[in-house]
Amino acid sequence: MLTRKQLLLLLFINENLQNDGVAPSFEEMKESLGLRSKSGVHRLIKGLEERGFIRRLPHRARALEVIKLPNDSGISARKGSIPHDTAQNVVRGEFSGQRKEDHSRASNNTSVDLPLLGRIAAGTPNEALKDANQYVDVPSSMISKQDCYALEIAGDSMTDAGILDGDIAIIERASTAENGEIVVALIDDHEATLKRLRKKGASIALEPANQAYETRIFGPDQVKVQGRVIGLIRNY
Repeated sequence: MLTRKQLLLLLFINENLQNDGVAPSFEEMKESLGLRSKSGVHRLIKGLEERGFIRRLPHRARALEVIKLPNDSGISARKGSIPHDTAQNVVRGEFSGQRKEDHSRASNNTSVDLPLLGRIAAGTPNEALKDANQYVDVPSSMISKQDCYALEIAGDSMTDAGILDGDIAIIERASTAENGEIVVALIDDHEATLKRLRKKGASIALEPANQAYETRIFGPDQVKVQGRVIGLIRNY
Protein backbone atom coordinates (compact mmCIF):
# COMPACT_ATOMS: atom_id res chain seq x y z
CA MET A 1 0.00 0.00 0.00
CA LEU A 2 1.30 3.42 -0.95
CA THR A 3 0.48 6.78 0.52
CA ARG A 4 -0.68 9.48 -1.85
CA LYS A 5 2.68 11.24 -1.71
CA GLN A 6 4.56 8.02 -2.39
CA LEU A 7 2.40 7.33 -5.44
CA LEU A 8 2.79 10.88 -6.75
CA LEU A 9 6.55 10.63 -6.39
CA LEU A 10 6.64 7.22 -8.09
CA LEU A 11 4.66 8.57 -11.04
CA PHE A 12 6.82 11.70 -11.23
CA ILE A 13 10.01 9.61 -11.33
CA ASN A 14 8.52 7.27 -13.94
CA GLU A 15 7.39 10.18 -16.09
CA ASN A 16 10.87 11.73 -16.06
CA LEU A 17 12.50 8.41 -16.92
CA GLN A 18 10.13 7.94 -19.86
CA ASN A 19 10.48 11.49 -21.17
CA ASP A 20 14.09 12.38 -20.34
CA GLY A 21 15.81 9.05 -19.73
CA VAL A 22 16.98 10.23 -16.31
CA ALA A 23 15.38 10.43 -12.88
CA PRO A 24 14.54 13.87 -11.50
CA SER A 25 16.85 15.51 -8.97
CA PHE A 26 15.90 15.57 -5.29
CA GLU A 27 15.28 19.30 -5.64
CA GLU A 28 12.87 18.68 -8.51
CA MET A 29 11.10 15.98 -6.49
CA LYS A 30 10.81 18.33 -3.52
CA GLU A 31 9.29 21.10 -5.64
CA SER A 32 6.95 18.71 -7.45
CA LEU A 33 5.45 17.45 -4.18
CA GLY A 34 5.49 20.81 -2.41
CA LEU A 35 7.75 19.55 0.38
CA ARG A 36 9.72 21.90 2.59
CA SER A 37 12.95 19.92 2.65
CA LYS A 38 14.78 17.13 0.85
CA SER A 39 14.56 14.97 3.97
CA GLY A 40 10.92 14.37 3.11
CA VAL A 41 11.99 13.14 -0.34
CA HIS A 42 14.52 10.78 1.25
CA ARG A 43 11.79 9.27 3.42
CA LEU A 44 9.49 8.74 0.44
CA ILE A 45 12.29 7.23 -1.67
CA LYS A 46 13.16 4.87 1.17
CA GLY A 47 9.52 3.83 1.49
CA LEU A 48 9.27 3.10 -2.25
CA GLU A 49 12.49 1.07 -2.10
CA GLU A 50 11.28 -0.97 0.85
CA ARG A 51 8.03 -1.76 -0.97
CA GLY A 52 9.87 -2.87 -4.10
CA PHE A 53 8.65 -0.13 -6.47
CA ILE A 54 12.04 1.43 -7.19
CA ARG A 55 15.72 0.69 -6.70
CA ARG A 56 18.85 2.77 -6.69
CA LEU A 57 21.59 1.93 -9.18
CA PRO A 58 25.09 2.08 -7.66
CA HIS A 59 27.86 4.41 -8.81
CA ARG A 60 25.59 6.56 -10.94
CA ALA A 61 24.25 10.04 -10.23
CA ARG A 62 20.45 10.40 -10.06
CA ALA A 63 20.22 6.68 -10.79
CA LEU A 64 16.76 5.42 -9.91
CA GLU A 65 14.92 2.61 -11.66
CA VAL A 66 11.18 2.06 -11.49
CA ILE A 67 10.66 -1.67 -11.03
CA LYS A 68 6.88 -1.69 -11.04
CA LEU A 69 3.82 0.50 -10.78
CA PRO A 70 0.80 -0.28 -8.57
CA ASN A 71 -1.15 -3.31 -9.83
CA ASP A 72 1.48 -3.79 -12.57
CA SER A 73 -0.94 -1.95 -14.81
CA GLY A 74 1.58 -0.39 -17.17
CA ILE A 75 0.06 3.04 -16.61
CA SER A 76 1.76 6.12 -17.98
CA ALA A 77 2.65 8.63 -15.30
CA ARG A 78 0.79 11.89 -15.18
CA LYS A 79 2.31 14.44 -12.84
CA GLY A 80 -0.03 15.28 -9.96
CA SER A 81 -2.70 12.73 -10.85
CA ILE A 82 -3.90 9.45 -9.35
CA PRO A 83 -5.07 6.81 -11.86
CA HIS A 84 -8.44 5.28 -11.04
CA ASP A 85 -7.16 1.71 -11.13
CA THR A 86 -4.57 2.36 -8.41
CA ALA A 87 -6.93 3.96 -5.92
CA GLN A 88 -7.20 0.85 -3.77
CA ASN A 89 -3.43 0.98 -3.08
CA VAL A 90 -3.45 4.53 -1.80
CA VAL A 91 -4.05 5.84 1.68
CA ARG A 92 -6.24 8.78 0.77
CA GLY A 93 -5.51 12.22 2.16
CA GLU A 94 -5.38 15.79 0.89
CA PHE A 95 -2.02 17.20 1.90
CA SER A 96 -2.02 20.98 2.22
CA GLY A 97 1.04 23.21 2.18
CA GLN A 98 -0.35 25.40 4.91
CA ARG A 99 1.54 25.63 8.18
CA LYS A 100 0.03 25.93 11.62
CA GLU A 101 1.33 28.26 14.30
CA ASP A 102 3.43 25.38 15.65
CA HIS A 103 5.04 25.07 12.19
CA SER A 104 3.52 21.65 11.58
CA ARG A 105 1.84 20.61 8.37
CA ALA A 106 -1.27 18.45 8.53
CA SER A 107 -3.19 16.14 6.26
CA ASN A 108 -6.86 15.31 6.59
CA ASN A 109 -6.53 13.30 9.82
CA THR A 110 -4.12 10.83 8.22
CA SER A 111 -0.70 12.11 9.24
CA VAL A 112 1.04 15.26 10.37
CA ASP A 113 4.55 16.45 9.59
CA LEU A 114 5.98 17.67 12.89
CA PRO A 115 9.14 19.77 13.10
CA LEU A 116 12.09 17.72 14.33
CA LEU A 117 14.03 20.03 16.64
CA GLY A 118 17.19 17.94 16.83
CA ARG A 119 18.36 15.47 19.49
CA ILE A 120 17.45 15.66 23.16
CA ALA A 121 19.63 14.08 25.84
CA ALA A 122 18.15 11.21 27.80
CA GLY A 123 21.43 11.07 29.69
CA THR A 124 23.45 14.12 30.57
CA PRO A 125 22.01 17.46 29.37
CA ASN A 126 23.04 18.76 25.96
CA GLU A 127 22.65 22.07 24.17
CA ALA A 128 19.25 23.75 23.92
CA LEU A 129 16.76 22.91 21.18
CA LYS A 130 17.43 24.12 17.67
CA ASP A 131 15.21 25.35 14.86
CA ALA A 132 13.68 22.63 12.74
CA ASN A 133 15.43 21.60 9.54
CA GLN A 134 13.62 18.27 9.24
CA TYR A 135 10.09 16.96 9.69
CA VAL A 136 8.74 13.60 10.74
CA ASP A 137 5.44 12.04 9.72
CA VAL A 138 3.31 10.96 12.66
CA PRO A 139 -0.28 9.71 12.85
CA SER A 140 -2.58 12.64 13.52
CA SER A 141 -4.35 10.55 16.17
CA MET A 142 -1.23 10.87 18.33
CA ILE A 143 -1.45 14.62 18.66
CA SER A 144 -5.06 15.70 18.09
CA LYS A 145 -5.09 19.52 17.96
CA GLN A 146 -2.24 20.03 20.37
CA ASP A 147 0.80 22.21 19.67
CA CYS A 148 3.56 19.65 19.20
CA TYR A 149 7.05 19.00 17.93
CA ALA A 150 9.40 16.02 17.74
CA LEU A 151 12.80 15.22 19.24
CA GLU A 152 15.20 12.35 18.64
CA ILE A 153 16.30 10.67 21.87
CA ALA A 154 20.02 10.43 22.58
CA GLY A 155 21.12 8.33 25.55
CA ASP A 156 19.77 5.62 27.85
CA SER A 157 18.72 7.34 31.06
CA MET A 158 14.99 6.75 30.39
CA THR A 159 15.09 3.11 29.30
CA ASP A 160 13.04 1.88 32.27
CA ALA A 161 10.26 4.19 31.09
CA GLY A 162 10.41 2.56 27.64
CA ILE A 163 12.25 5.47 26.00
CA LEU A 164 15.30 4.23 24.09
CA ASP A 165 18.22 5.79 22.28
CA GLY A 166 17.15 6.68 18.72
CA ASP A 167 13.42 6.88 19.51
CA ILE A 168 11.45 9.90 18.32
CA ALA A 169 9.56 11.56 21.16
CA ILE A 170 6.40 13.53 20.41
CA ILE A 171 6.29 16.59 22.64
CA GLU A 172 3.31 18.78 23.50
CA ARG A 173 4.47 22.33 24.09
CA ALA A 174 3.86 23.32 27.71
CA SER A 175 5.42 25.51 30.35
CA THR A 176 4.12 23.50 33.32
CA ALA A 177 3.78 19.83 34.16
CA GLU A 178 2.39 17.62 36.91
CA ASN A 179 4.56 15.60 39.27
CA GLY A 180 5.72 12.41 37.59
CA GLU A 181 5.30 13.59 33.98
CA ILE A 182 8.20 13.13 31.55
CA VAL A 183 9.21 16.54 30.27
CA VAL A 184 11.67 18.43 28.14
CA ALA A 185 13.50 20.56 30.69
CA LEU A 186 15.69 23.54 29.87
CA ILE A 187 18.37 24.00 32.52
CA ASP A 188 19.85 27.46 33.10
CA ASP A 189 18.54 28.52 29.66
CA HIS A 190 21.16 26.56 27.69
CA GLU A 191 21.01 22.82 28.46
CA ALA A 192 18.10 20.60 27.48
CA THR A 193 17.29 17.15 28.77
CA LEU A 194 14.38 14.71 28.89
CA LYS A 195 13.55 13.49 32.41
CA ARG A 196 10.70 12.80 34.82
CA LEU A 197 9.73 15.92 36.75
CA ARG A 198 9.43 15.86 40.54
CA LYS A 199 8.62 18.92 42.63
CA LYS A 200 10.04 18.80 46.13
CA GLY A 201 9.11 21.90 48.08
CA ALA A 202 10.80 24.85 46.40
CA SER A 203 13.14 22.56 44.46
CA ILE A 204 12.75 20.72 41.19
CA ALA A 205 14.12 17.23 40.68
CA LEU A 206 14.85 15.80 37.24
CA GLU A 207 14.61 12.07 37.69
CA PRO A 208 16.02 9.44 35.28
CA ALA A 209 14.44 6.05 34.63
CA ASN A 210 17.70 4.14 34.82
CA GLN A 211 19.52 3.25 38.04
CA ALA A 212 22.85 4.05 36.43
CA TYR A 213 21.96 7.76 36.57
CA GLU A 214 21.38 10.05 39.54
CA THR A 215 18.46 12.39 40.13
CA ARG A 216 19.53 16.02 39.84
CA ILE A 217 18.06 18.75 42.04
CA PHE A 218 17.70 22.36 40.92
CA GLY A 219 16.35 25.61 42.24
CA PRO A 220 12.95 26.77 40.97
CA ASP A 221 14.50 29.40 38.68
CA GLN A 222 16.96 27.02 37.06
CA VAL A 223 14.52 24.75 35.22
CA LYS A 224 11.98 25.70 32.58
CA VAL A 225 9.55 23.12 31.21
CA GLN A 226 9.50 23.18 27.41
CA GLY A 227 6.97 20.40 26.86
CA ARG A 228 5.52 17.05 27.93
CA VAL A 229 6.08 13.69 26.25
CA ILE A 230 2.78 12.44 24.79
CA GLY A 231 3.95 9.82 22.31
CA LEU A 232 6.86 7.81 20.97
CA ILE A 233 7.91 6.51 17.56
CA ARG A 234 10.42 3.70 17.22
CA ASN A 235 12.18 2.50 14.08
CA TYR A 236 13.08 -1.19 14.05
